[in-house]
Amino acid sequence: MTSSPRPEYGETWVYESLLGTVPGLRVSGRTAILVQFLGFEAAIVLVAAVYDLWAAVVPGTVAVAVATVGSWLMLEFSRQVRELPTPTAYRRLLFGSSIDVVLGVFAFVALVTYLFVLDPQANEVGLVTELFGTAPPAVAVALALLVLWDVVYRIGTCWWASVVGLWRALVYEFDPVTARRYRRVDALNVAFAGVQLLLVPFVLDRPLLLATLGGHVVAVVVVASLSIGLGRNGETNGRAPMDRR
Repeated sequence: MTSSPRPEYGETWVYESLLGTVPGLRVSGRTAILVQFLGFEAAIVLVAAVYDLWAAVVPGTVAVAVATVGSWLMLEFSRQVRELPTPTAYRRLLFGSSIDVVLGVFAFVALVTYLFVLDPQANEVGLVTELFGTAPPAVAVALALLVLWDVVYRIGTCWWASVVGLWRALVYEFDPVTARRYRRVDALNVAFAGVQLLLVPFVLDRPLLLATLGGHVVAVVVVASLSIGLGRNGETNGRAPMDRR
């Protein structure tokens, strides 16, 4: 069985583009995801052993797991979208706008500001101090920020896919089979939002983080549910599918 051709640059997530544009690097998505998990997990355990930071291993492992599942869902989402009769405008907006990166950057900046400014001001012991001590090793903090970026970028991508999915449901109309397949695509975002709830136990004593994470998950579920509902209505109203340019 021949493998499907790799998608062209500009019609992929930034994460996918990196897998295909690094010179000499030609790995499958499954291999990249496995390397991502094992590489980060090995780094976390190594840093914990060197600096005696074992308290950070469990939250770090959960964060890596959330990011890894997010990577798999991103690849699965994009694969399913490209297998569908996708409107060009929808595909370009979804993959080519790089809004997923912009959302990730804003979310990451907000998170870093919270961790290093707001959290220490609001709590006697901030999260960074709680996990890494009063004199946190630079290597440990750098690794933590890298893992957090991995998580936040995928959360931004999840949100963007949900918003564009709602736009697609409002603008385009498909035949029953295609509409049903698009609903499955939208459901992937709901699944990823659910996975992000694994982070809740680690922010229960941080109301702002808890509210932000919970609000994000609820928003994704609501928007994706609207997309799913509108897609279902569109296939039963008796009208012909809209132009998919």
